[in-house]
Amino acid sequence: MKPLNLTALLLFLGGAVWLFTQSERAVREVQDLYFSAMSPFLKSGSKMETQARAFLHETRHSKELEVELETVRGELGRLRIIESRYRELELENERFRHALDYKKATHFDVVPAQVIRRQPTTWWQTVDIDAGQERGIGTQLAVLSNEGLVGKIDRIYKDQNRSSVLLLTDEKCQVSARVEGSPEVGILSGQRGRFDGNPLLRLRFLSIDAALRPGLRVFTTGRGGIFQPNILLGTIDSVEKGALDSEALVRPSVNFADLGTVFVVLSADP
Repeated sequence: MKPLNLTALLLFLGGAVWLFTQSERAVREVQDLYFSAMSPFLKSGSKMETQARAFLHETRHSKELEVELETVRGELGRLRIIESRYRELELENERFRHALDYKKATHFDVVPAQVIRRQPTTWWQTVDIDAGQERGIGTQLAVLSNEGLVGKIDRIYKDQNRSSVLLLTDEKCQVSARVEGSPEVGILSGQRGRFDGNPLLRLRFLSIDAALRPGLRVFTTGRGGIFQPNILLGTIDSVEKGALDSEALVRPSVNFADLGTVFVVLSADP
């Protein structure tokens, strides 16, 4: 040890011995002075200890909350799946009730079916349904919805329990049609290249002086032997007069953008 450090240590020890050999009053005064000087540090240390204990408790509590939160999240996910399935079943039951009510109300012998396939490239031309030959379905049968005429069966998939429906919005699906409250009769079909929204239909070969106004309803005439008479097709949207005849644009009664349950007409009841 260096001489300077040794000297300081001896002086400290000597002072301590001298201090404790003095009177009891002097010792108490020194103790009071010491505790007064150390009191802020002791209080600060006690406060820090309290905060540290609170932090540790909060940390343990946070971990417990995280575990509970993960449990709640898992339960919430399970309930959402159950709710989604419940909504699907509710919609399915509603479709079944609707199909049953329609079948009871219509004067046609119909087979209900669901649209099961639809190609984006032929969205307005064809759809596939989950009913085929084993349910008595053949080609050239009319297909309806509760809103009106959907189209006709144009193909049966053998051994697959499904059929293809040519939609009324396809230009190849042509229907003899009449306008209510007038003598006007024409041919209704889809329009080529109309893919923006629910397309309008084209009613051709009307008389040159056809007195039609928007909102008049258009029905099937029953001519041709495929479509039964008096099936709703849509309403007049606009009329354009030509040199030899008139044409009208018809807004279809069926929402072809969202097809679900349809009905294949096997025959008309007597």
